[in-house]
Amino acid sequence: MSKRQNTAEEEAGAIDLTPMLDVVFIMLIFFIVTATFIKEPGADVVKPEATTAELKAASILVAINDSDEIWIAKDKVDERQVKIVLERLYSENPKGWLVIQPDKEASIEKIALIAEAARKIGIKKVSVATEKS
Repeated sequence: MSKRQNTAEEEAGAIDLTPMLDVVFIMLIFFIVTATFIKEPGADVVKPEATTAELKAASILVAINDSDEIWIAKDKVDERQVKIVLERLYSENPKGWLVIQPDKEASIEKIALIAEAARKIGIKKVSVATEKS
């Protein structure tokens, strides 16, 4: 009988962790749902220098390497498909910024092509990434 009494007393003194785990899981779900995921462009570029560079956050990154290849979300994209890919990424995050990361050797025509596609889609926040000199 004393054995039953000891287990009953131990159960009464034990801490119930279930409510704490519920709170932790709810917080985890909240942070996952509200997180903004940045799509990496997939190409390494050497950014041009600028004296008026400002730090901005981005959710859509487009890279143009020195061979004028366009990279979005780690995939090489043909210039005819840029608008379609940007449209898909913008629909996933309509409050996001578009940042174009051109290489120093990239042509201005590719930058203009991406900016024009973004304008047609309705992306109003477009920036060009540079290095601060």
